[in-house]
Amino acid sequence: MRSDQAGELLLAEAAASAGSTAERGRSLLEILHRLVPFDGAWLALADPLGSGYHSLASVDLDGPVVDFLSGPLNARDIATTGTDQPRPPLSPSDLPYPAAELQTWAECLHPAGIHEGLAVGLFGSEGRHVGFLALLSGTSEPPSPEVRRRLARVAPVIADGIDPMRSLATAARLVRGATAGVVLRADGGRQGLPGMPSDALLGVGSPVLAAARERVDDGHVYSSFLWPLGGTQAPDGHVRVTVLAAPDDVPRGLTAVTLLSPAHDLHGLTPRELEVLGLLVEGCSNQEIARTLVVAPRTVAAHLEHVLVKLQAPTRTLAAVRAERDGLYVPCSWPRGPAGTASHRSG
Repeated sequence: MRSDQAGELLLAEAAASAGSTAERGRSLLEILHRLVPFDGAWLALADPLGSGYHSLASVDLDGPVVDFLSGPLNARDIATTGTDQPRPPLSPSDLPYPAAELQTWAECLHPAGIHEGLAVGLFGSEGRHVGFLALLSGTSEPPSPEVRRRLARVAPVIADGIDPMRSLATAARLVRGATAGVVLRADGGRQGLPGMPSDALLGVGSPVLAAARERVDDGHVYSSFLWPLGGTQAPDGHVRVTVLAAPDDVPRGLTAVTLLSPAHDLHGLTPRELEVLGLLVEGCSNQEIARTLVVAPRTVAAHLEHVLVKLQAPTRTLAAVRAERDGLYVPCSWPRGPAGTASHRSG
């Protein structure tokens, strides 16, 4: 096996390895150095909200250089040169104007003794902009065609290795039987989770996602609750909603994964009792529960008596704790009306 083939195999193994995204990034740059010559390297994650790049790993670059590359001026120059688009690796010698016209080169790289390089945007298999890689050189000799081809060949492998969606997909696999899922964003948006279909319940403006965001905002790392299907009294049953906060190695713009899965073993609790439990989890009194559900207080008391028996809880406080722990409740934010009748449909 040729040395470049062996190096590419090692790169693929590093990209598929366990550990944090930052650990994989450092390992990828170390192996890449055997395949592509460079005097300095910068590997960054694209901000999922589209506001620049976050440095992931670097080789032989001073702190001020890394800080500059992570800043808005370099992000602007990356967009100006089109290296935030799927295209072959680009070097300064490819530009139709002197590199010094770009602030990154004029104010940072040239003063640091860097005169050449190769830059390439990193894209996931579904076309998502994952990150950016810059390989920098102190010489003025443009990179050879073979070096360009080699970097273009391994760029998708590097993109896969640092893709933050990997950590989110790994977290999603903790939920058995998940049938649909999306990623929640810090700007209030949502995006798809690779390998997982979406669902009408997880659409834009969904009350399910609003309830999920409440759990994230409250600081829950893990939360689970039930959602009625088909309207009042859940004629189509319930679906389980699980919310998992994003791991630490995921960019801050991605906050959580929300997943749907079948609702099993409801302990014989009725749809109304699950609603009562949701209000109990929120700390509501019997009078407040009665007003919310538009029923008499004695009806609430009867529901609570049945709930305590079914959950084998001697007190309402313990019943609330067990309901929240096991996700055996419908959030009080569930819209009791037309908005709450959305159908459950994968696709």
